[in-house]
Formats: sequence, C-alpha cells, structure tokens
Amino acid sequence: MNMAAMKLPAPRTEKPSALAATIGDDARDERLFALLEKLSDEVRAGASPNLELVARQHPDLADELRQLWGAVQIADAVAAQTSSMIGGQPNTTAPSPTAKLIDLEGSRDNRIFGDYELLEELGRGGMGIVYKARQISLDRVVALKMILRGEFATDADLARFRIEAEAAARLDHPNIVPVYEVGEVQGRPYFSMKYVEGSTLAEQLANGPLPAREAAEILAPICEAIHFAHRQGVLHRDLKPSNILIDETGRPHVSDFGLAKKFTDEAALTRTGAIVGTPAYMAPEQAAGSRGAIGPASDVYSLGTILYAMLTGRPPFQAPSPVDTVLMVLEQDPLPPHLLNAKADRDLEMISLRAIQKPIELRYPSAEALANDLRAFLSGDAISARSGGFSQVIARLFRETHHATVLENWGLLWIWHSVVTLVLCLATNILKWSSVAERWPYVLLWGGGLAIWAPIFWALRRRAGPVTFIERQIAHIWGAAVIASVALFAVEALMGLPALKLSPVLGLIGAIVFMVKAGILSGKFYIQGLALLATALVMAIYPNFDLTIYGFVLALCYFLPGVKYYRQRVIADAKAG
Repeated sequence: MNMAAMKLPAPRTEKPSALAATIGDDARDERLFALLEKLSDEVRAGASPNLELVARQHPDLADELRQLWGAVQIADAVAAQTSSMIGGQPNTTAPSPTAKLIDLEGSRDNRIFGDYELLEELGRGGMGIVYKARQISLDRVVALKMILRGEFATDADLARFRIEAEAAARLDHPNIVPVYEVGEVQGRPYFSMKYVEGSTLAEQLANGPLPAREAAEILAPICEAIHFAHRQGVLHRDLKPSNILIDETGRPHVSDFGLAKKFTDEAALTRTGAIVGTPAYMAPEQAAGSRGAIGPASDVYSLGTILYAMLTGRPPFQAPSPVDTVLMVLEQDPLPPHLLNAKADRDLEMISLRAIQKPIELRYPSAEALANDLRAFLSGDAISARSGGFSQVIARLFRETHHATVLENWGLLWIWHSVVTLVLCLATNILKWSSVAERWPYVLLWGGGLAIWAPIFWALRRRAGPVTFIERQIAHIWGAAVIASVALFAVEALMGLPALKLSPVLGLIGAIVFMVKAGILSGKFYIQGLALLATALVMAIYPNFDLTIYGFVLALCYFLPGVKYYRQRVIADAKAG
C-alpha cells in the first residue's frame, strides 16, 4: 500500500515514515508504523493480512492498529483517483519517473508503436494511459490504451489490464466502445478501441444539470448496455460520467472497463476487503470492501448516481476528501434531487433514489429494470419506482438499514449482555420473593450492577475497532434506558409506592429502545419492541414473576440477534483471513 497516500507530514528520521512522523518519534510509534508497513507489504504481495492476529501479538498497539489500518486501506484505495466531484476525471498527475512514456513531441519514428502512430494523449488514470492513434495498416483513427508504468508494471497491473481487454473485447453492443485488437509490443501490452469523437458526460455535466428527457435518453441505452455486460458475466465496477462518451450524433457509449470483473470467476483479482472504484459513484458494498458481495446491483447503484448527477449537476455524495466521501457513501442518505435543483423531474428523482438505495434488495433487480423505467418515463407510462404494493411496504418496514452492519461488532457483546440482564432480573425477583421491602438493596443491585457492566461492555466494544457515529447514538439510547430504569426507584419513593411497583414500566422502556433501533438499524427489531410491550402487560398481570418474565424476554431480545451478528462477523473474518 502507498502510505504516502495518507498525505501526512514528511518524516523527521531517515526511515520513509510519514505515518510515524505524524504519530510521534518514540519507540512505540516506530513499532506501530513498522507493523502497518508490514501489513501493507502483504497486500502489495497479493496476500490478505490477518489484522486480528497481529493485534493479538501486539496487544499494547491493538487499538491503534485497528483504527489506523482502516484509514490506510481507504486512503490507499482512493489515492490513485483524484477525481473531480462531478465527473470523477482521471488523474493527470505525471507518472513515476521510472516509467518510459512515448514522447509525442519527438519525431514521427518516436511516435510509432507497433502498427500504430500515436497522435495525442487522451487521458490517463492510476493504471492506464490512452492515446489517440492512427492504425497504419488500415489507415484508421483509434483509441489505444496501454499500461501507464510500462515495463515497470507489476503482475497485478498486467493481470488487471488483461481482464479489462478481455472483458471489453467480449462485449459486442452498440453502446459499448468496441475493442479492435489486443496485442503486445516489446513486452508492453495494449489494446485498441473505436475512437469516439465527441465529449464525455462529465464534460456536459460541468455546465450543470441536464433536461429530464435528455438525461433519460442518454442513460437508458447505457443501462441496457450494462445489462448486456452482466449477461456476459462482466461487471463494470467504475461507472461514472467520465466513462460515458457521447458521440457527435448524441449516442452514448460505455468505456473504460479498467475495473471490470468476471463475477463468475472464483479467483478475483480484487480480494475481499479491498476498495475499488470512484468514491462519489461507488456502491456502499464497494466502499465497505467487506460489507457484502459485489454484483450487478453495484453497477445499478452507480447508474443511479449518474442519473442523480444528471438531475442535480453533482453526485449524491461529495466531500472535501475522497475518504470523507467514502464515509458519506457508507453512513448517510442522499438529499432528494429536488432540494438541489427545484426543476428536477420528480419521476426521474424517484427512479434515481430507488437505484441508489443502500440495501441491495431495495434497488432495481437489474440494469434492465432500471432501463425499463427510464423507457416508461420517456413514453409517458407509469414508472415502477412509484409503485408501492403491500409486500413492498412490509419489506421496507422490516429491512435492515445500511447501518445494520455495525451490529457485527456487537454480536458477542449482546450475547453476554443477555446473560447479565437475565442474572440481574432473576436476582431481583429472588430478593422480592424473600420479602425484601427496603428499597436500597434493589437500587444497589441495579445501579451498581449496571454501573459496573456498562464500562466493561464499552471497553470490550472498543477492542473490536473504531466506534462509529451510529454506534455512539445507539450507546446513548441504551445509556438513557439504564438511567430511566434505575430512576424508577426514585419515582416510586416520591409517589410513596413500594419497591418494584412500577416494574412493568421496564417493559415499556425496553420496547422504546428496540423501536428506536428498528428505525436506525433493522426493522426486525420491531418484533422485539412489540414483544416487550406485551411483556409489560403480562408483568402487570403476574406481579410475583414480573422481573423473571421481563428478564427472559429481554435476554432473548438481545441473545437471538447477538448470535446472528456474531456468526456474520465470524464468517466475514474467515473470508478475510
């Protein structure tokens, strides 16, 4: 990985340690940097580093390793792409000084590359460079792409380049830039494509949003082309306005399959945990690296972001830095287009918002379905994005939100929490059965027990990695419920009621907590909320067993999802390891 991609201050020692210079110069920080460099070297070598194993071997550095490794991964993934917020334009920074690029300013002989005469540079990205060229034997103008680093390209660069060439060459569709020839000159692989005279969609969007019909007319055939690619087993994975070429007749073409992937191929070049794509236009599962399988729905999401940009003049998420953009893709919901452009067509807005839903199951099932809705809009027919049958309403109500994946960090803790709450409730009921009437033993049991468990719980959670913003919200809700539960003893005292007289209120408090979690994390928590509401009624009917009933129901409310998300975490760790 490229540690310099984090843009940290230059080192003050002889070691190439920008990160170490930022953290500090003592021995502990040098060890931390060395470990991060070792993990980065493993990634460069094509391995999947075991972060948890390294953290266990260096427990004093475990927290810093987990926090900084995530930042290093994101920084490295986006460092090669200094994309503009509208078009995601390729990086035009000069390549490595060791890379031997062809001098277009020299004599004609210097510009000859095999059967091609290079005329001008069209663009370059982190891996490839594209020239406008003339194929000498056929006397035709083409676009010629070759590896940017030439003979210094790594095996991974060569493999990805071959994947792009193979993927593009097998796609014969009128809206996909065709590949003419794939070859190699003096050990430098290349492929030639049709040269599309015109502009990119990014260049058009630089002037602002497009009219509604024009946007739909451009994107519909692009969606059909991507559906065709999916049927051939090819994912694009880097759809954005700069990769859509508009020729002089107005026909759009998909280009740049540099991140293309055969989703039927078990030996993926990009391993689980890697982040590929352009931040502003990538799907959440791409941005997360390990949050879910990348498939056709990921390209559907990117198509939706392109439509969003056509309606508003900007992508759904943009931030001062690529890292911040990635975090927005993961954690935030986009503004409705009409808030950014009052003239945005509401039907196209609905189509765009459906395509960029974070849960995959709420997006269009295919790029073809998205194209069909765009065609329906153009013909004046009803669009499916506005339909809302009862089954869809139920699916939305009980779906997981994009925040639900944080629960993988809480699975084991919820299992333990279910045990703690059950023991606490049973102990309370035993005191009640023993005719303990004084209030202070209950206050000591609940107040003291929860006061001890809460910091232990939070400390264990922090060991699993950085705590996200949404987790802090959930922690505050849980903390408020604990305080409210203990405060019931004070309310009972002020009202002159015996201890535990208001215990059914505990069920109501628990129900509120899970109802809030249902809205933030997963609609399935509505089931726990309803169960705890019913529990409050049962507690009022059977006061002698109220805390036992509450304890068992609350324990199940935490234990069952705890097991589910713990298993998900174990499976994800196994795949990553």
